[in-house]
Amino acid sequence: MKIVNFNESNSILNQYVAEIRDINIQHDRMRFRRNIERIGEIMAYEISKTLHYTALQVKTPLGTATTNVPDNQVVLATILRAGLPLHQGFLNYFDRAENAFVSAYRKYKDTLKFDIHIEYIASPSIEGKTLILVDPMLATGSSMELSYQAMLTKGTPAEIHIASVIASEQALSYISDVFSNTHTTIWCAAVDPELDEHSYIIPGLGDAGDLAFGEKK
Repeated sequence: MKIVNFNESNSILNQYVAEIRDINIQHDRMRFRRNIERIGEIMAYEISKTLHYTALQVKTPLGTATTNVPDNQVVLATILRAGLPLHQGFLNYFDRAENAFVSAYRKYKDTLKFDIHIEYIASPSIEGKTLILVDPMLATGSSMELSYQAMLTKGTPAEIHIASVIASEQALSYISDVFSNTHTTIWCAAVDPELDEHSYIIPGLGDAGDLAFGEKK
């Protein structure tokens, strides 16, 4: 298991993370979605460096050029609804990827206790492919685990990339155990130290789905 924390080095990505956290900026929904999307684009570019490449002969008007291009079969999987802007950022770069969508939600027993439920999945076969699972907030890791288990009904991937904007240290520890027997890399824009009593990441940024699409009842 490998964990890549982009916050450990300086790049323009840090600016986008600062803006999605900033209470004075984040309520501009269009900017919030676009910043999440841009973070996805940067992550997609970095993940692309880990793929397998094959030389391709390209005929130009004046001759032939040789270019190395990735030949992995990529499946982008997203947890609805908060994951959609991050998914779009990845899709902007992996524009030939197949796509999968999983609906996971918290069903509360009381104000503090909840279970994670999977209600819907639409996915191609992931057998032998490169699976990229994206979700902006990796709080406890339970949604990611159950979404992955749902995806396994569509096959076993050759490798897995988990991409999250903000992850808690607790979730990284949990996910590392869950995916310990797989070829998995976790990519995070930032890692925060704790969860509150409602299992929200602290300092985090709030509810990513609500900030992107409006508050739900």
